[in-house]
Amino acid sequence: MQLINIGFGNTVSANRIVAIVSPESAPIKRIVQEAKENGNAIDATCGRRTRAVVIMDSGHVVLSSVQPETVAGRLDKDEKEELGGI
Repeated sequence: MQLINIGFGNTVSANRIVAIVSPESAPIKRIVQEAKENGNAIDATCGRRTRAVVIMDSGHVVLSSVQPETVAGRLDKDEKEELGGI
C-alpha cells in the first residue's frame, strides 16, 4: 500500500484517491459541507486554512493545508520511484 503525505505527518492511501482539488469553487464547497454533515469529512489541516481537498473512493473527503499541486507532485514522485526511477 502506497501512502501519500498530505501535511503534518498525515497520510492517505494513494490507491484510493479519486481527485485532488482546490476548495475554492462552489461545487467543492458543497461537497465538503455535505461530507461534514454526513460524517465523511476528515480534517487533516491541524487548524490551518484548507488548501486542498482530497476525494477518496470510499466517499470520504480529506481536507489538507498543503497546496493541491504539492500533493499531486508527491503522488507523481512516489509513482515514478515505484516504477524504478523513470
